[in-house]
Amino acid sequence: MSSHYCLFPLFFLTLSTLSHSSSSSYLKLPLLPGTTLPHTLAASLRRPQSPLTSGAATGSGQYFADLRLGSPPQRLLLVADTGSDLVWVKCSACRNCSKTRSTFLPRHSSSFSLTHCYDSLCQLVPHPQPQHCNNRSRTHTPCHYQYSYADSSTTRGLFSKETTTFNTATITNITFGCGFKTSGPSVTGSSFNGAQGVLGLGRGPISFTSQLARKFGNTFSYCLLDYTLSPPPKSYLTIGSPPNDTVSRSYTPLLTNPFSPSFYYITILRVSVDAVNLKIDPSVWRIDANGNGGTVVDSGTTLTFLAEPAYRLLLAAFRRRLRLPAVDAAAFGFDLCVNVSATARPRLPRLRFRLAGKAVLSPPAGNYFIEPVEGVKCLAVQPVRPGSGFSVMGNLMQQGYLFEFDLDRSRIGFSRRGCAVR
Repeated sequence: MSSHYCLFPLFFLTLSTLSHSSSSSYLKLPLLPGTTLPHTLAASLRRPQSPLTSGAATGSGQYFADLRLGSPPQRLLLVADTGSDLVWVKCSACRNCSKTRSTFLPRHSSSFSLTHCYDSLCQLVPHPQPQHCNNRSRTHTPCHYQYSYADSSTTRGLFSKETTTFNTATITNITFGCGFKTSGPSVTGSSFNGAQGVLGLGRGPISFTSQLARKFGNTFSYCLLDYTLSPPPKSYLTIGSPPNDTVSRSYTPLLTNPFSPSFYYITILRVSVDAVNLKIDPSVWRIDANGNGGTVVDSGTTLTFLAEPAYRLLLAAFRRRLRLPAVDAAAFGFDLCVNVSATARPRLPRLRFRLAGKAVLSPPAGNYFIEPVEGVKCLAVQPVRPGSGFSVMGNLMQQGYLFEFDLDRSRIGFSRRGCAVR
């Protein structure tokens, strides 16, 4: 989840049961819009499986991981988020609660355990009251954590360990935040509807992908298909590299921002509209000495956000090229909306991003125009004020592409091929 939330929310150490990765070992997780959850095993070995579903049914522009946590397993839907690290779930301490989907109930699980404050794991997440851990009581004091997002939303609770179940496989000692208090729009607002927590897929040591890296490799990929379609198309999250993967990709280098090391930064070189390059100063895309700027690829943010100087030029270019009746965009929270009700196939300008590494992302118009009501299309890009954060390529802009995060080679690959067959 990034720092931008006007319409939506954002979005461990090696597991003790995992061994070194092999070329034939990978984890394939279905991503399905709607509520249908498939049970297809992708590899010849017995591997964990956790479906991901779209939040469209609850009014959220997120993709949810279907996580089975505890013994016996309790089903939880977590926002799949490359913009954060922590895996956390909403927890309840009550003894006699019924097993609802609203929270995780530690008392109903025989495999739940707390991480104590003397444990080295406790140093991997921010915790608000380190004075609780003192020389006399530290062996009996649980690890308190507080994890904050860029809009000051927070989750607080106890850093814990649990067992997860993926189809036929069971993995022990997953470390996660058992959250007893959440606050802020990102984790309590209407766009978080349907979620019981966040599955952090960032670059840090406490993320879900980092926990699985030794077994499945330090690579993961996903396809995010249109969650508004009916019937819902199949989408996938894959952890590791399938040995029979033949999809050709374009690659762009990953950058590291020392102020925000968990984010997946890429470099935008040029932006064009209908093949005309916008006159954007290259400095707009750089990460400055204070860690501001740059561009982050984030599955937990729905829309795309661009640095304001670039956004203003982009908006002006779209306005010049659109030949459709204007609609009051402010009513929908955007700067540009048009009426397409009289046109079966409206002509919308083509957007293209040229990235470092000679990679070009040229998404279809449906990735940057959304239809808030029938017959109206709005430009689904918004500005970032100078000095207030970074540009974000959200999950809507990524739809229909296979995105690969290759951390061993420090690069992101993408392709318009491969989503339907993986």
